[in-house]
Amino acid sequence: MLTYWIPEGPCLLPANASHQVGVGGFVINENNEVLVVQERYCTPTFAGLWKLPTGFILESEEIFEGAVREVKEETGIDSEFVEVIAFRHAHNVAFEKSDLFFICMLKPVSTKIMVDDHEIQAAKWMPLVDFVEQPLIQGDKMFKKIIDICIARLGRRYCGLHPHQVISKFDGKESTLYYNVVETIDANCEANSSS
Repeated sequence: MLTYWIPEGPCLLPANASHQVGVGGFVINENNEVLVVQERYCTPTFAGLWKLPTGFILESEEIFEGAVREVKEETGIDSEFVEVIAFRHAHNVAFEKSDLFFICMLKPVSTKIMVDDHEIQAAKWMPLVDFVEQPLIQGDKMFKKIIDICIARLGRRYCGLHPHQVISKFDGKESTLYYNVVETIDANCEANSSS
């Protein structure tokens, strides 16, 4: 993009987008099976790896909407957003951009898998214990930590962030603020409060 800054002084236009935002869906069913996929196109290091469905959110799409959409697109599984479990911030990733990646816990509302064969090689429900025992998961500190957090959440030893719609007087626009209120906690580790 070619730009020209008319006022005197340094140009204050941003060079271009500085971040990309991705989501991953941790979907687990009542049989303690995780919804996993194998990418059709990946580096040889990741060939054969069963991983969580992931993707980028669209412009003006909420994080929770993007997670549900990506799971549906890749696997055909309908799901409901539960909470953001964790997020990672990395720099100099694709196109030298920074990357925000949100791990979201989702609850499945359907079970029949229909693979998107443009992006995905295969998808299945995998026992959680088998998913965790994959050598690449065990050998990678970040993957291992993400799974440990997800397992802690399943055991009600951790609570993630829930979306709350708020309007700021600063711009008058509705935004989604992700936070967890720890006033009273029910058996599902979900905060009970008024927004």
